[in-house]
Amino acid sequence: MNHYETVFILNPVLSEEQIKETVQKFKKLLKDSKSNVVIEENWGLKKMAYSIQKKRTGFYYLMEFTSEDREIINKLELAYKRDERLMRWLTVKLDKHALAYAERRRKRLSINEKEEA
Repeated sequence: MNHYETVFILNPVLSEEQIKETVQKFKKLLKDSKSNVVIEENWGLKKMAYSIQKKRTGFYYLMEFTSEDREIINKLELAYKRDERLMRWLTVKLDKHALAYAERRRKRLSINEKEEA
């Protein structure tokens, strides 16, 4: 089982509904490939270090997933390239150290969510 993490930046002019629709599209692609989405995080609107397509901000979104399909990254990257709403993306395969860090981050997030409730 391979573990992956993907972060993509969506165009800042999109509505909340368009952002949700875009994320659902990529989640469906992963589920259709028998991948399991472990966690997803909406990081919100962030200022970027440099302009992309003459825009200084973008909506950041992270998804961590597992898959046995070796072609899942190619399928996902092709879908990213075809979607005009995405400005940038990065997908990485997690090694044991990155996986341990991601697990600690998830625990920290769940603790923070419980405290807020």
